[in-house]
Amino acid sequence: MTRAPVDVLIRRLDPEVPVPSYGHPGDAGVDLVTTGEAVLAPGERAVLPTGVSLALPDGYAAFVHPRSGLAARCGVALVNAPGTVDAGYRGEIKVIVVNLDPRESVRFARFDRIAQLVVQQVEKVRFHEVAELPGSARAAGGFGSTGGHAATDGPAGGNSYASVACDREGQ
Repeated sequence: MTRAPVDVLIRRLDPEVPVPSYGHPGDAGVDLVTTGEAVLAPGERAVLPTGVSLALPDGYAAFVHPRSGLAARCGVALVNAPGTVDAGYRGEIKVIVVNLDPRESVRFARFDRIAQLVVQQVEKVRFHEVAELPGSARAAGGFGSTGGHAATDGPAGGNSYASVACDREGQ
């Protein structure tokens, strides 16, 4: 079942910035570009402007996700991924990038694609405080409780954290 697109109002703060668009049919996110320029040395981060602001309908939020190509080729990540754009926010969308490459600087030029924006419907919740939560199969297991990595999978295939080798004392 194909749903009708959600109408989102956009304001270009820079008249030359392209309106965000989908790269391919079926893509979940639209490309965001930067309107600025920056050079990040290894370990440096910057807040890059996108030149756009939005008016999302109530009940929706937009989430700023990293681009896999930038991560794979340049070691670029987003510091607070995904960044959240609330329906009531009307300011410029900005993207916090960090260069995780240990040796090479990364350069951003005007209109480079820097992130993806995914618009999603979000639910309002009402919290009810209780003394105890109902049980579940997972219970409190988290942070690697299902294994899946050689450093955490011991002979029993579970939570054998003793097999993890760390360089820092006390870990």
